[in-house]
Amino acid sequence: MGLFDSHAHYYGKEFKDDLHEVLSSMKDNGVDYIVACPSTPEQSKFCLDLSEKYPFIYAAVGIHPQDCGNFDFSEIDTIRELSKHPKCVAIGEIGLDYFYENHPKELQKEWFKRLCILANEVDKPVIVHDRDAHEDTLNILKEYKPKGVMHCYSGSAETAKELLKLGFYISFTGVITFKNAKKAVEAAKSIPLDRLLIETDSPYLTPEPYRGKRNDSRYVKFVAQRLAEIKGVSLEEITNITTANAKRLFGLY
Repeated sequence: MGLFDSHAHYYGKEFKDDLHEVLSSMKDNGVDYIVACPSTPEQSKFCLDLSEKYPFIYAAVGIHPQDCGNFDFSEIDTIRELSKHPKCVAIGEIGLDYFYENHPKELQKEWFKRLCILANEVDKPVIVHDRDAHEDTLNILKEYKPKGVMHCYSGSAETAKELLKLGFYISFTGVITFKNAKKAVEAAKSIPLDRLLIETDSPYLTPEPYRGKRNDSRYVKFVAQRLAEIKGVSLEEITNITTANAKRLFGLY
């Protein structure tokens, strides 16, 4: 099996000049699957369009917590309709962000709850964004019990255990390759192999040795390599396991 980048953003200005060139090179770089993730309904449509053009790309649809206050709750109907697309595999990314707090916490929580309800209704996993909001995020997940993945994991090993009890998968980015990523490494050590996913979160969080450059799915192999080192397995094994996990979560078997 090839690599599965479970979370990438390709709608931004960062790829306006070479998007097709980048995506067309994935197979040659060992990437077999990508989930394109949005932040808004418009970007959700873009991700679905991308999935129609490239057989190896699948799409999520959703509204990011940093954008949720820009929309009326009626947009949930839009997300519901978009989720019916045959290549839509998840509702996301959704969640809470208290670092920037572009929108009030209570509004973010209401959006998160309603989108979890929608995910359960349409039987799709959620892709969860949690930044500086671990307790509230966990409480909402415990209440609504969607299936899903905690993307770009930044929490502790203890929080990871709580997520595992909920049946969640946990995904790591290029951050795990950084020298100061002690917390992420400790968390990764505690997570069973059958609950791990890998991602780029491109164009952000580029792994070593390309940190500081624009990220894309070709660099997910460096996340896989670091996870293999942490877990004491081969790169081939971590690739096979994380790809199988992602296919199981997103219903691609």
